[in-house]
Amino acid sequence: MTPTKNKSVSIILAHINDTHSYFEPSSLQLKLNIENQILQPYVSAGGFARISTRVNQLRQQAQDLNKGFLFLHAGDCFQGTLYFSLFKGRANAELLNALNIDAMALGNHELDMGNEPVGHFLKRIQFPLLAGNWDVSNESTQKPVRVGNADKLHPYNNANQCANWITKEVDGVNIAIFSLALDKMADISNPDQDTPFLNSIEVARATVKAVHEQGIQNIILLSHLGYEADLDLAGKVEGIGVIVGGHSHRLQGDFSSIGLEKDDEYGQKVGQTFVVQAGYHALSMGHCDVTFNAEGMVTHFNGKNELLLGRRLCLDASLSEAYVDNTHAKASEGLRQNPHVVICKKDPVVHDILLNKYIPRVRKLQETIIARSDTPLRHVRIPDQEGPSMLAPLVAESFSFMMNKQGFDVDFSIHNAGGVRASLNPGNITIADIAGKLLPFAVPIGVYEIEGKYLASILEGAINNALNNGVEGTGSGSYPYTHNLRFDYQAEKPLGQRIHSLSVCDNKGNWQSIDDQRIYTGTSSAYTMKGKEGYDAITNMKKYGTVTCFSMADCFIEFLQHHHERIDQVEKAQAAR
Repeated sequence: MTPTKNKSVSIILAHINDTHSYFEPSSLQLKLNIENQILQPYVSAGGFARISTRVNQLRQQAQDLNKGFLFLHAGDCFQGTLYFSLFKGRANAELLNALNIDAMALGNHELDMGNEPVGHFLKRIQFPLLAGNWDVSNESTQKPVRVGNADKLHPYNNANQCANWITKEVDGVNIAIFSLALDKMADISNPDQDTPFLNSIEVARATVKAVHEQGIQNIILLSHLGYEADLDLAGKVEGIGVIVGGHSHRLQGDFSSIGLEKDDEYGQKVGQTFVVQAGYHALSMGHCDVTFNAEGMVTHFNGKNELLLGRRLCLDASLSEAYVDNTHAKASEGLRQNPHVVICKKDPVVHDILLNKYIPRVRKLQETIIARSDTPLRHVRIPDQEGPSMLAPLVAESFSFMMNKQGFDVDFSIHNAGGVRASLNPGNITIADIAGKLLPFAVPIGVYEIEGKYLASILEGAINNALNNGVEGTGSGSYPYTHNLRFDYQAEKPLGQRIHSLSVCDNKGNWQSIDDQRIYTGTSSAYTMKGKEGYDAITNMKKYGTVTCFSMADCFIEFLQHHHERIDQVEKAQAAR
């Protein structure tokens, strides 16, 4: 059937964003005013099984009204919970497939570990992944896993100088959908060096023009630029009917009646474009009824965001003697009547995938003991009167262990203190303690070659930044912890002269002064390798270094499983202080 031109078309558009592997429901505390009594109950909120139930209701509603239906994800499904730390993108692919989404935008967190996990993700998904300003045309053919040859990826079209888009036909009329991600993706994530991101405004203008030249008037932009950038783009680029956004975690709408923040009204209109965003962590979903006229202009728009809640409402009656018997019933009824709340059962199909394939494995790994400590394992960013972090040097050591295991001949490790997020209490140490508390962000580890003359500058720059010593620092998280490097920092010396007695330990355990002319191999997180927060000198590495698919948690878990005695050694060293 040839799509009809010059005809209006109506759709129901459902959307989510920034789900960050929150497949299970979250416990959410609300604040309700019930007959002048303030209640703060906990509810079970969101989760993929509830999203599936609600989206199926909306899909049926669209069918009953003889309207089209679209379900879009505006990016950042990776990271966030143990489900990603343990399974990377595999669980995301299966559960997003189960939601039957029509398309997803590439978010910055999809690329935290480089292109390879996205490449594996693309092999598993059954929906298009849109990345309209991602130029993969010069991607190396030598990579074991490439994104550029994936059928499900719709990147920048280098030949046509615009984004690739998909079309959805509704009642004989085509609707074009394309996507844009942050221009400066390399600054906050880790795309491979041979796959850059292009200017979003320029790509948007070129794509709208190309879509119109194909005779398609109706355009939806699936964006992972961020809320303010979406509003800005809507004011600068004409021809886009709706921008479905992510990245900023904005829950548009007035949720103040249940104790959440009040945000802009749902569907901010800039020029002729409506901008929507639907919160985060799979707690909520947005949906709108949209009509495009024959020229592609939105002539009708009506919608809202909804929190997806379970029917149980947990009150702590011990907190107030004023509670009466019907308080719970009144609070429950008040929630049911709230226009921004939907009481939602879990879709058994999606819930069963979680229950049968992933939850048992997560629970088992949560209970898997890999080490034990008899004393608290303390982490501080900057050494104090009790000493330095006990954990950060071990984490740095684990990088060297893992990279050497992969065949890299590593001389030293440097890790920023902010990359370690917690101390550990005495007792058993589980995989969940490492991947969920200590090192919760799946930041990849890399290796790099660098001349010895730059090492002092790397260390001094990071410490100066952490201490605000002669520079305007960005925080204490930059403080460097090392393995196989030792040095003295003399804070009173002039800038550039504060690192003394810098030496490296060879594979025989001998300490040797750094040779300025020698090329050393180091390992750090991909974040540190970008040279931010005082680590500028690290960018003098040869070429770009190599970023692996092993996260910080991967390295530390593997290290402790092979060297659990290192905990005892650290405890003894601390006791001897």
